[in-house]
Amino acid sequence: MKNKILVLIAILALYSCQSKTESKSIIKTIVQDTLYKTIGGTADVSNAPAKDDKAAELIRKQLNVLLKKDIPKVTKEDRFFYYEAFDLNNDKKNEYFVGFSNSYFCGSGGCSGYILNNDGSVINHFTVTDFPIYVTTSSTENFYDLLMKSGGLFHHIKMKNGKYPANPSIEEKWKGDLPKESTKVLDIYEKKLEKYSF
Repeated sequence: MKNKILVLIAILALYSCQSKTESKSIIKTIVQDTLYKTIGGTADVSNAPAKDDKAAELIRKQLNVLLKKDIPKVTKEDRFFYYEAFDLNNDKKNEYFVGFSNSYFCGSGGCSGYILNNDGSVINHFTVTDFPIYVTTSSTENFYDLLMKSGGLFHHIKMKNGKYPANPSIEEKWKGDLPKESTKVLDIYEKKLEKYSF
């Protein structure tokens, strides 16, 4: 679906850049045809550009180092991760939320994951967390505070001495509704994020 939308946006951009009336008519016809095919699910997006996977490759290399002792115990089917980029400290460089959703890394209390810097270094490892994670607009030590769900309750996660706490279940419980201005990240189940092997 994401690829279909990208194709549609590209065609609309071409359509909006045309200056000749004849070209507009031809492009308009192509746009309409593609729109109908996209909505109907019959558009061919096989030539759509692939997602830039430089970040995924960086994360994969880091996970192979961080999980060196675990990898022999993890089945090939369970060796995958999801990630989402977000600039947590407004330095114009994305940090990476990395999560798992398999039986090796998840249990009754939630799942494990990482937050990595743009260069792949670890900000922190977290446990017993349910996805998604919410990034709030408040900050501590120049990093946005997080709301992480554990045991059915949200916990307010703040940076402490350059790291977020590893176990959200023992942090301060969040009282009230989720802030409307917070951003949902690592929404593995609803956004259907791409799965990467490691």
